[in-house]
Amino acid sequence: LGGSSAFVGKFGDDEFGHMLVDILKKNGVNAEGCLFDEHARTALAFVTLKSNGEREFMFYRNPSADMLLTEAELNLDLIRRAKIFHYGSISLITEPCRSAHVAAMRAAKSAGILCSYDPNVRLPLWPSEDAARAGILSIWKEADFIKVSDDEVAFLTQGDANDEKNVLSLWFDGLKLLIVTDGEKGCRYFTKDFKGSVPGFSVNTVDTTGAGDAFVGSLLVNVAKDDSIFHNEEKLREALKFSNACGAICTTKKGAIPALPTVAVAQELISKAAN
Repeated sequence: LGGSSAFVGKFGDDEFGHMLVDILKKNGVNAEGCLFDEHARTALAFVTLKSNGEREFMFYRNPSADMLLTEAELNLDLIRRAKIFHYGSISLITEPCRSAHVAAMRAAKSAGILCSYDPNVRLPLWPSEDAARAGILSIWKEADFIKVSDDEVAFLTQGDANDEKNVLSLWFDGLKLLIVTDGEKGCRYFTKDFKGSVPGFSVNTVDTTGAGDAFVGSLLVNVAKDDSIFHNEEKLREALKFSNACGAICTTKKGAIPALPTVAVAQELISKAAN
């Protein structure tokens, strides 16, 4: 999408790890923050697809290299050069990676970098549902903007994701933007000054893997270009329409990275839908 991104994390010094870092580099991602561990394997995730394109995950990691990233190994200089530091919650499950995650987040915050949180709930990786809920919420109030899916709202609030009261129970003072993605229906947005929803796009869904990442990635590109988006509803709606298009296109092909769209492909879907 014409943005500039870097990845921070640890891989096993094995074929899978080197393949993944090569894929990052081929896709133009700065890999200065990537490390290899000789003593642990790269985590594997197997994704099985149901007939409607929804997916189930099975993970092999015990412990895998990504869980063993330490605070001392962080490339803080790389993090401080960013406009946005984006993270999930899987890195919060075990030490030492949890401490590394928190240290990276603190470094970003103290450098005035926007913190973006997509909890990306993966229950099979946590010891229990309660541990997952507590772990995810433990850093909730550190973020500048948060994206959750409707399923994640239901999980975190233990209530109906369509009920605005439940969604707003996740709001806190200092949050700039809360986004709830509603699958093909599009998304809802909440800021301290305005709220609304942006409809999605109807496409032939094959595999939903990576759709949330396509949505978030495209939003991050637009925020990095112009962070007045948090205060300007018209700009925010334009950006979310683009994000909805990117998320939708990502579901039309198998795989996550191969299905990510270019700006031109996303704009083509938007203009087709407008006609």
